[in-house]
Amino acid sequence: MDKKKLLDQAPGEDRMLLARVLDRAEQAEQRNIPACTDFLSPAQRTAAEDLLRRAGMGPDRWTAWGGYDGAERQALVFLPDWLEAADAPEQLPLRYLRAAYRPEDKLTHRDILGSLMGLGIVREKVGDLLVSDSGCDIVVLDSVAEFLLQSWTGAGRAKLTVTEIGPENLHIPVVQCREVRDTVAALRLDAVASTGFRMARGKAAALIESGKVQVNWRECTKPDKPLSQGDTVSARGFGKFELTEVGGMTKKGRLPIVLKIYV
Repeated sequence: MDKKKLLDQAPGEDRMLLARVLDRAEQAEQRNIPACTDFLSPAQRTAAEDLLRRAGMGPDRWTAWGGYDGAERQALVFLPDWLEAADAPEQLPLRYLRAAYRPEDKLTHRDILGSLMGLGIVREKVGDLLVSDSGCDIVVLDSVAEFLLQSWTGAGRAKLTVTEIGPENLHIPVVQCREVRDTVAALRLDAVASTGFRMARGKAAALIESGKVQVNWRECTKPDKPLSQGDTVSARGFGKFELTEVGGMTKKGRLPIVLKIYV
């Protein structure tokens, strides 16, 4: 594969990440051993998979896993000839930790992430942060697990007790979302985003043109992009929603829609 040509097509901020992804893919292919990336966000994973397809690698050459079904942050595992995708998660160097604290401390996702960053842990070494009332379960790469077990003792003023757990003991919170129904003149991104982000259509169009909106984890700057049922729309600072249902045209020529908005 022509790595330079492939990477020249990628946005500047993604090139280093995508270069590492290609290195892992080459390692698995040339040495016929499993190779994996660090944890990737959904947008990073989508960009990586798009790049791999442009490089001529089919989806049978890799799989993704984040420690449990439905994980948002996942690592890519590149498959040698002898490894089936179903067995690939066992090749990932993952460990599972629980940081317990008092319920009255009421820590948030931001509190937990901030405490990890304060210890010098880079985001790509940590998977999802599963925050509950009295603790946070996290999936981490083996390279940082021992350090966290020994050194992660607090988040803000809250004291943490960190232990290792098995993957079967992960506490996975129920995803919080609400359903919104509306009608739109057309399934344009700006029209649907106006409902999903609770803003005027003109403001939604400006937000899209600014490059802050993603459709299915790919940046989109076209307000008139048509959406389809099942599409996910997200925007930095405004959240995420899924277009879960599109009804038939009403007598007034509008389309009923149902959005699942994540809160």
